Amino acid sequence: MPISLKGRSLLTLRDFTPDEIGLMVDTAADLKAAKRSGVFPRRLADRNIAMIFEKPSCRTRASFAVAAADEGANLEVLPPEEIRFGRKESIKDVSRVLGRLFDGIVWRGFEHDIVRELAEHAGVPVWNALSDAYHPTQVLADLLTVREVFGRLRGVRIGYVGDGRNNQATSLMIGAAKMGVDLRILAPEPLAPSEALVKELLTEASVGANITVTSDPERALVGCEAIYGDVWVSMGEEDLIEERIALLRDFKVTPEMMALTGRPDTIYMHCLPALHDLSTEFAAAHPDVREVADEVFEQAENRMHTAKAVMVLSVG
Repeated sequence: MPISLKGRSLLTLRDFTPDEIGLMVDTAADLKAAKRSGVFPRRLADRNIAMIFEKPSCRTRASFAVAAADEGANLEVLPPEEIRFGRKESIKDVSRVLGRLFDGIVWRGFEHDIVRELAEHAGVPVWNALSDAYHPTQVLADLLTVREVFGRLRGVRIGYVGDGRNNQATSLMIGAAKMGVDLRILAPEPLAPSEALVKELLTEASVGANITVTSDPERALVGCEAIYGDVWVSMGEEDLIEERIALLRDFKVTPEMMALTGRPDTIYMHCLPALHDLSTEFAAAHPDVREVADEVFEQAENRMHTAKAVMVLSVG
């Protein structure tokens, strides 16, 4: 029986099987190829999509806006000051109203319980474009990017460097376990993901999947096809910057760290925005290695194609 995601919300990739995630990635690849060929099926024509951003993002907003326009949907951005979940109205009441008016809802914010409750009561698909707990739409773009570059996901080695407890690291672990990726989390011990979570994810893992947590760069990065960086301080955690600098100063992705992979084709990935100063230095030191910026921006573009796939599959 064909897989159908009709009516499904996307809150975390934990809710989806490997085949369902594969369908999202496959559909994104098909839609990307169609757009580059000038083909626009407009499978969201006459659909209305609401977008609520309690936490701003240039790439996420632009990705969903372009994706909706390409497929013929009307996208309405609702400023957070007009929603005021739990202040003027309960989350349940707002959700029920929006679900009567819109065919799908994009939400980006802080507390995961808000998007969970929104999906529970809206009666239409709700897509989590980032919460404090998960970042599933970013990981779909990551999976598409890796598959485009290396032709597969199963067995690909990705080294994630930085805060191993944040929403991006958690979502990468979920994606890796589901899709057979060998993920290595390189993080200082205070910022390592919990052993219980890693064990739980590995019990559900597909063939080829592995999650290694270490503070040893060589153990983490040797043989990696991709190295993944992230900001040290997420939005809303600015008061922790000195603490994070102290913990992560030895976990900066440098040319020397990239060289530990031992591969000339290792790519650098980042969910952006990035505080970086490596592009010129890296290119000069390693002219035989792929240009770092190219993969990062391809990865950023893939946010749009995967957002489009998620909307088309659940609403179109």
